[in-house]
Amino acid sequence: MYRNKRWTAMLLSMMMVFTVALTGCGGGTPAAEETPPSTTKENTSEGNEEKGTDEKVELSFWSLGTTNYEDLAKEYTKEHPNITFKFQNTSDQTAHHNNLTTALSANSGAPDIFMLEIAFIERFINAQDKFYNLYDLGAKDIEGDYLDWKWKQATSTDGTFQLGLPTDVAPTVVYYRTDLAEEAGLPTEPQEFSAAIDSWDKFAEVGKQFKEKTGKPFADLTDLVYNGLRDQSENQIYFNKEDASFIGDTNPQVKKAYDFTIKGIQEGWVGDWTLWSPEWNKAINDGGFGVLLGPAWIAGTIRNAKDSAGKWKIAQMPEGAGNWGGSFLTLPKEGKHSKEAYAFISWLVNKDNQLKSFKESGLFPSIPSVYDDPAFSTVQDEFFSGQVIAEAYAEAAKTVKPVYYGPLHDQTDTIIKNSLKNVLEKKADPAKEWESAIKQIKALVDRS
Repeated sequence: MYRNKRWTAMLLSMMMVFTVALTGCGGGTPAAEETPPSTTKENTSEGNEEKGTDEKVELSFWSLGTTNYEDLAKEYTKEHPNITFKFQNTSDQTAHHNNLTTALSANSGAPDIFMLEIAFIERFINAQDKFYNLYDLGAKDIEGDYLDWKWKQATSTDGTFQLGLPTDVAPTVVYYRTDLAEEAGLPTEPQEFSAAIDSWDKFAEVGKQFKEKTGKPFADLTDLVYNGLRDQSENQIYFNKEDASFIGDTNPQVKKAYDFTIKGIQEGWVGDWTLWSPEWNKAINDGGFGVLLGPAWIAGTIRNAKDSAGKWKIAQMPEGAGNWGGSFLTLPKEGKHSKEAYAFISWLVNKDNQLKSFKESGLFPSIPSVYDDPAFSTVQDEFFSGQVIAEAYAEAAKTVKPVYYGPLHDQTDTIIKNSLKNVLEKKADPAKEWESAIKQIKALVDRS
């Protein structure tokens, strides 16, 4: 679940500091074993005595953003009267994750259950002595229920440690204006529109055609176009998943993403709006551009453009979807009731409850079997021209591949996107901007 749209410099620097702190106090990634870890549901963690099933247990749960988890917890308590919950909820994901970092560093104050957003997972994945390994609590038994790429986001590099159970996902799709597509002579039905842009070369050609016919940019802004290609990197983007070394300058997909976005700038089919700005929101409402490449949750932003209701549909990304957001439920080792906590979180994110969370809170399921449920796959959305948008998201989610980000991903990404903005706004030389970005990133890595 995506909860905070803009990363500040303060957050980035804090993440660096906290990552170092946790790595110092953590055990690191354990060596691979010849035999797989235990998948028994009995908790064998040292120092954690499990009591009888009638023991009164209160589980503390730090949740993030808008969910229906408190309501589901009440349902769980009705079935398990000895288990109650104390929630601490916030929409400030920076404070949320920093509070856990502080608690883990002090060995005091961590909750039994912590909701971890994917953008912060690299901060905690190597602090394995601070979390229960969910494989030791039975997670291997349900691993196959979830999208493979989503599950692997919370798995250690050697595959022996599972940090969290998946909640929701946020696959990226192409939101497009049907009225403007028709004006440009493009198909308006999702399947045909997807086919017209199913490669990046075709996307660029359609972008030129759209600009010539309508006088408007095809895509809204550089950041989202760049993201579309960047997220199709194979296994890793800017950093090597084995040793976290910088590889962004040699990853051909990163350079392809940069060059393709430059092409859009130079040919005029990429707009000059800034993500989240009032001007961008106005352009969404007024039909200032043709397509927006974004995750499932960005539909909420589009819905705020009331005048555009009924003028949008959803198509598939060229050459495969990426993912932007989603969370995991983790169990900090400070908690003394890991068996009860695991039983609850595995129930909370099972198939039936993921369907409830989607219907009530818009959390897109990470269990693909939900996608075949009629309650999920038959609801038409009038804002999106009567399309069954759940099907569009489900199709996208199935094409996502796991990718390693690394602890300096956001800082690195910002540097490259600033170079793209310099080309767009200052007419800077693209080659020099690329060289400058790589130099800045290497300096950042050296400092870290």
